[in-house]
Amino acid sequence: MTITEDSRQVTAYPGRPPVAVRRGAGAPFGWWPAICVALVAAIDRVEYNLLAGALPTIQEEFGFSDSAGGAIATAGALAAIVLLLPAGKLADTGKRTWTIAAVVAVWALLTVGTGLAGSYATLFAVRVLLGAAGQLYNPPSSSLLGDLYPGPGRARAYGYERMAYFAGLPIGVIAGGALAQTVGWRTGFFLVAVPGLIIALLVLTVREPVRGLGDGLSRWYNDAAATAQKPPEQNVPMRTQLITLLQIRTLRSVITGLSILFFGLGGLFFWMPSFYAREFGLEEASAAAVGGGAGLVGIVAGILAGSWLGDRRHQHRVAIGGWSLLFGTVFLAGAVSVPVLAPQAICFTLANVGFAAAIANLTAANADVVAAHRRGLGFAVLQLLVTLGGALGPWLIGLASDATGSLRWAYTVVLLPLVIGSLIVFRGQRTYREDAEAALGGNAKINKHLPA
Repeated sequence: MTITEDSRQVTAYPGRPPVAVRRGAGAPFGWWPAICVALVAAIDRVEYNLLAGALPTIQEEFGFSDSAGGAIATAGALAAIVLLLPAGKLADTGKRTWTIAAVVAVWALLTVGTGLAGSYATLFAVRVLLGAAGQLYNPPSSSLLGDLYPGPGRARAYGYERMAYFAGLPIGVIAGGALAQTVGWRTGFFLVAVPGLIIALLVLTVREPVRGLGDGLSRWYNDAAATAQKPPEQNVPMRTQLITLLQIRTLRSVITGLSILFFGLGGLFFWMPSFYAREFGLEEASAAAVGGGAGLVGIVAGILAGSWLGDRRHQHRVAIGGWSLLFGTVFLAGAVSVPVLAPQAICFTLANVGFAAAIANLTAANADVVAAHRRGLGFAVLQLLVTLGGALGPWLIGLASDATGSLRWAYTVVLLPLVIGSLIVFRGQRTYREDAEAALGGNAKINKHLPA
């Protein structure tokens, strides 16, 4: 092929022949890798949130309180935090596709273990192990997407992953409630393990790309100089890397905003079926269907709209994320306060539209401001803190529910933090462009694969 200003031959995969890339392409290597990562994210959250949908039945069988129920999700998320930083380091050095496939296979086995639990203590232990493994796919998969999708397609690629991740929440809730009512909650967990194993095999069809590929293409798209730069230092202590990452001002704002957002979403989705059952007198499957359905529609609409807008106004991704978060918070307040089912469900749907749009843009912004050779660790830091935020939500709402006797009042504990999170995100827009340009300039390893 003839190399022109609009197309080039790029060494995309180690040890393989160069491939042709058209200038400005958002998905120069196709959307299959993004689809595989999205499937991983979906099955993770489906498996994890089966418990929420089946929770009323499980509580009845084992006889534990709301605070004890919330503690299951919280303990599992806290267990994941211990492993996230090592997973981020591995994502920056190891073969990411194999790591992701192994993690998904472990989830599937632990899902079977959940169905075999004979007591609250056993259930708690298995779910803690599942929670520990559950977030480990994120650093390698996020690093992989950053390398395969340059700027024009980055919000869409991360948006698909986030859409699948958050769509998995209501799908898991709906499936958990429906399966618990029809075939029994234990059988439900056994059935969902099967697609997990299939997806683990699909991940192995994705090729491992050259690190820094997406950033090198972004520089070319933007007419940035393709001059050789000093390669990143090797064997830098993790503590030094973490300090360097947290010096990125935009990253601090994005991580804080997303952590607070996940705090709200973690509590919302865990308790939403119970909320509809108690406040509106719905049966278990119906409660899971209403809460999960409203969440699913809102998440899909928000991710698609947010990703579309973020890729077309990519220099304003952080501001779009802040406004979306504030939009979602306003309608969440409506969902908490409205006592009639239909308008309450509409408010809940719109709240999820805003939250999902924020997530798509802030996740892409996180990739934009971290250089490729540190992106795995950067996403590990992000996932660690958002997991911590998500871990606290179910437990604190459970405690508030036990204290007030009402899940409606308990939900109000997330509103003020979400407003504060929106304001913090807005601050990040002021430094976003500068930090994104610094990240592009900090890794030029791909330049040698892009002929002048």
